Amino acid sequence: MSATTRPALLARIGSFTFHGDTRPVLRNVSLSAAPGRLTAVLGGSGSGKTTLGKLLAGWLRAGHAGSLSGSLELGAARLEFHGGADDPRIDPAAWSRRVGFVPQDAAAMLSSVRSTVAEELAFGLENRGVPREDMRRDVTRTAVLTGLDRFLDRDPSTLSGGELRRLAVACAAITGPDVLVLDEPLASLDGAGASQVRDLIRGLLDAGTAVVLLSQAADGLAREASHWIVLDRHSGSGTVTASGPPAQVAGSAELDRAGVVLPDGPGFDGPGAAGHGVPGARTALSGAPAALELTGIGFRYGAANKRPSTRPGEQVLRDLDLAVQPGEIVAVTGPNGTGKSTLLRHFNGLLRPTSGDVLVGGTSIAGSPTGRVAASVGLLFQHPRDQLFERTVLREVSFGIRRLIGAEAAGTRALEALAAVGLSGAAEAHPAELPASQQRLLALATVLAREPSVLALDEPTVGLDRHGLERLGQAVDAATARGAAVVLVTHDLAYARAHAHRILELDGGRLREV
Repeated sequence: MSATTRPALLARIGSFTFHGDTRPVLRNVSLSAAPGRLTAVLGGSGSGKTTLGKLLAGWLRAGHAGSLSGSLELGAARLEFHGGADDPRIDPAAWSRRVGFVPQDAAAMLSSVRSTVAEELAFGLENRGVPREDMRRDVTRTAVLTGLDRFLDRDPSTLSGGELRRLAVACAAITGPDVLVLDEPLASLDGAGASQVRDLIRGLLDAGTAVVLLSQAADGLAREASHWIVLDRHSGSGTVTASGPPAQVAGSAELDRAGVVLPDGPGFDGPGAAGHGVPGARTALSGAPAALELTGIGFRYGAANKRPSTRPGEQVLRDLDLAVQPGEIVAVTGPNGTGKSTLLRHFNGLLRPTSGDVLVGGTSIAGSPTGRVAASVGLLFQHPRDQLFERTVLREVSFGIRRLIGAEAAGTRALEALAAVGLSGAAEAHPAELPASQQRLLALATVLAREPSVLALDEPTVGLDRHGLERLGQAVDAATARGAAVVLVTHDLAYARAHAHRILELDGGRLREV
């Protein structure tokens, strides 16, 4: 093979098994990432995409994290693995200089020791000994490309979820790696942010970077790839079930069986087609008192109360009104960093307005402890890790209701909630061992088990495959059928249009009908 045609990264994985497991998580997976080409690895939850990405990037190392049988070629260097003690060891520092990686959890990409966005962007350049003037130029250029130039002096911990993801992509791209592996890079991004990231990826491809996309959706970015690989679980292991140009794989039964989300477009069914109905199939109880009502809400963070996307003291919500009826589904969208998560946290008292009032079931929650309000308002956080802490899935779901209804009834209801989200078989698993999409469904189950009168769901569709989206829809339908009101924050406008009665946009601190 000549240097001009040599893949930037070539992986042949006969099997990879985590230490302590008996069943390989990956089996018979091959991938060739060519310079200047985008390769998309598509698959549903639990298919092994994230494990594959971490192996390619050196975040999971043979011998250290598990047993690998196969080979990895990075440029001219070839490493052979046989699952034995004498297998070669990857030097993670040297490997990361040539292979960049953006994990599904964007926060895991960041150093956590830098106090500003600019310093975080410069971190990888500093480690490579880049001259200071060149470093300043690269930081400014990359920040502009990713829409982060307004935030260069900000603490990364104060960024919104979408802004944080853009920062993670920028940190991986700024060093100009030979290979860039991206795990769900567009998740939680608004339209402008997604467009900026796509443009950045195109620029890297034009410069000769080999890009590997890991995704549960055959979205617009995936359709720009020159090659698709479909991963699916067979006998408990992720394996390649289809591979080839997108035009060849797009209509295949293998892609459909894998649970990949197929957006609107030629040869694809839209998300509504695979779903469970349209808003007209459900009728909100418009004659009943509002399940949730916000009147004249104003909110600003104090100096000791950091807020994603704003400086302390800046007004986030302004004279905001909202009424949601029992049985109604309202979707809230808007640019990253406008305060959507902040709005949801007012529903259950995690945040208190500086002006105005929040009423649940016609009663003001002012002065009521957050724990008491949580019995009526269930909040699904944007990042599931923020609300998962128990040692088993079943204990996680029953935790919040044991003292309310007793241990036996809590166990029964917890099992029902797990069945509703498709996790019945994972009751005794540790939450940290679940794929990210299943962690999101588990967090949803903890909310459903309480049977609250209001469900507040922050980015509930992120990372879910088609099967997960169907379970989410069925769970929301069941909640509204018993009279619950649902408010979901989302950047997935197609999902919102298919499943919500109303779509509102939050911008400038106020809501408006879309």
